[in-house]
Amino acid sequence: MQDEESYIEKLKEDKVEFLQLQFTDIIGSVKSLTIPHNRFEDVIYNGVMFDGSSIVGYKQIENSDMKAVPELSSYTILTNENYAGKTVRFICKIFNPDGTRFEGDPRYILEKQVERLSKENKRINIGPELEYFIFNQDEEGEPTIEPSDYGGYFDKEPLDRSFTVKQEIIRKLEGLNYFPEASHHEVAYGQHEIDVKYSDAITMADRIIMIKSVVKETANEYGYYATFMPKPIKGVNGNGMHVHQSIFSGDENLFYKESTKHGLSDYAMHYLGGLLKNVKSSSLVLASTVNSYKRLIPGYEAPVYIAWANRNRSALVRIPSAAPKGKRLELRYPDSAGNQYLQFAAIIGMGLDGIENKIDPPDSIEKNIFEMNEEERKKYGIESMPASLGQAITAFKESSLMKEIFGDYIYNNLIRIKENEWADFRQYVTDWEINRYLDIY
Repeated sequence: MQDEESYIEKLKEDKVEFLQLQFTDIIGSVKSLTIPHNRFEDVIYNGVMFDGSSIVGYKQIENSDMKAVPELSSYTILTNENYAGKTVRFICKIFNPDGTRFEGDPRYILEKQVERLSKENKRINIGPELEYFIFNQDEEGEPTIEPSDYGGYFDKEPLDRSFTVKQEIIRKLEGLNYFPEASHHEVAYGQHEIDVKYSDAITMADRIIMIKSVVKETANEYGYYATFMPKPIKGVNGNGMHVHQSIFSGDENLFYKESTKHGLSDYAMHYLGGLLKNVKSSSLVLASTVNSYKRLIPGYEAPVYIAWANRNRSALVRIPSAAPKGKRLELRYPDSAGNQYLQFAAIIGMGLDGIENKIDPPDSIEKNIFEMNEEERKKYGIESMPASLGQAITAFKESSLMKEIFGDYIYNNLIRIKENEWADFRQYVTDWEINRYLDIY
């Protein structure tokens, strides 16, 4: 109880007026509950009960009581100046009424994968690159898909009209001690990227929730709308989330070995082998929406072929140039529209499968894979990732490893939810179909 007492004192010292308790549903949507100061002690010691039947992927109505318990180490003073009073955010762990952890809590799934490493005194560092669009709002304040600027890669003001917005985002993230490292204009009109310093996998998943919220809130303050939707505009690059990862033991980077061709240890190569062997089955989690597969097409820098390379950005996994401590793998396939707890759990689980089973990756591919024809790709043994949510569902259902990583509860619920999404999309008649076929037939 000592920790609880110290955090209650900290809340008093920081003159906090409200708590914001947050967690995610199975698809990654953030759920939030605001607590006034008169309930601080009760919530810190005992958590708060809620109706799990109203949360996607949680409980049925006949057995829906659940408890959200603050993870005290996630204490974060929020920087939104529009709040009525000083507010602290806690990420929550989800429990059943009997005090056991809820198997459908996405954070719990990631915790279990991280624990496999921590038992060996190892930690995995994650560093994401988050891409997003800033769009204009219409006269009623509703979002449009009209870009806020017409700049391109690394352009600055005046072409980048959102320059001030991005400076404000960096300022707020610095205020949260999230260590932003860079922000720049991306390739498409109105598209941007924010990079923050790496952290352990759980902390980073917790932080991404707040980073996306800060980006959206700040854009809105300046009269814009920000979105992390993978492909909001036809014919331009989409929003990805490149995931940089490395495993350390103390101060030693276990992915680095100086004497090898790419500077990668056997440990790293086996981790890479596990990623490449299993990545197709993880597509449902790494690219989790119908729209994700509009981004994942050749010609827009999004990787669709299963291969790795030293510098080649058309590969699914890249090895960035870096000093020994910075030697890492960059998985370029995911987008941030999904649930980051489940995404990071899948990535770690696939890598550890490679380590445990000593899976060797194929040879690296340094040629532009997008320019290869089908025969050349077949020659190099390069397979394709799923081309639709439907194909991703099939690959996921065929994987015993995905079931092992996520457990029966989340595994089955993901399939059910995504099969419903895919069935709904397949029934929808698009404008493209009307324009293409109505007059012909």
